[in-house]
Amino acid sequence: MTIEFETKIDFMNPIWNRDAWSRMQGDLNPENEKICDCRGIVLGIKPGEAVKELCGFEAFLATRLVPQEDGTIRRLNREVIYYTNPRTGDLIDKWTNPWTGEEVDVVHVANDPFNYTISEWLILAPEDFDTADGKPPEPRKLPLIFPWQEFGPDLISLSTDMHLYYPNSLDPAKFVRESSGPMVQVSEMMRYNVSRKDLVNPDLTSVQYTGTWARITPWLPWMLMGTEAGHVVYNGTMCSSPTTDIISPQAKAYAEATHPQFLSAPTEDYGPSHSSLEIYARTQEPAPPKAA
Repeated sequence: MTIEFETKIDFMNPIWNRDAWSRMQGDLNPENEKICDCRGIVLGIKPGEAVKELCGFEAFLATRLVPQEDGTIRRLNREVIYYTNPRTGDLIDKWTNPWTGEEVDVVHVANDPFNYTISEWLILAPEDFDTADGKPPEPRKLPLIFPWQEFGPDLISLSTDMHLYYPNSLDPAKFVRESSGPMVQVSEMMRYNVSRKDLVNPDLTSVQYTGTWARITPWLPWMLMGTEAGHVVYNGTMCSSPTTDIISPQAKAYAEATHPQFLSAPTEDYGPSHSSLEIYARTQEPAPPKAA
């Protein structure tokens, strides 16, 4: 069943925002899936020195949208991040830390599933709101109204930024060399560029995009930087497609050999969803102390 959707552009209408966002994230025909691919550089930033290029990455998502009886839309998703040689795009299994000189094992990301619900409401966490008595309030809902920008007659751009601060799944007492500390500070900033002609086309249940993805996050746990001052930045270019043709040959071959299910979207809503840090904590053993 294909859900009905709004096509008349109305930036201040939460229903239109829900439908436009859904068509960009996936396909409102649940028989179809959508692939997003993102490639770029992982940068290392430490106080008092120039930024270092650490490695490349390629991330891809396989997404299916399933309309719900209450009008919401479930986004069913699998996603990976593979770390690469930034010059060749080849995946890497080992990485040499430029600050410590230590060679470490690379741990790629594979999240299955990573689902959420799309609606006309933007649900914010309690810590996003302040109260006079200092007590955390109940979660609140705000109308889903995104910051869109128009560039000329056909190009429309959407910005989606998230700035988060939450408990670290990697207990610093257990994962001494992997954990950045008890809390995690993360920002994600995405830019989606779409065609106005596509957004207003009632025959398109999915709208393709190009754009950028940036993520500011603590040191990746497999880098074994612990609580060392600094952080990493992902900086990448992304695009979408109804097929896996946009995925690089190297990444596709690795996925086919290791976990081929990630090349297609889920057909059922299962879970729970876990972050990459949660999965790391569940699947990896703490690194031994560094040799003297």
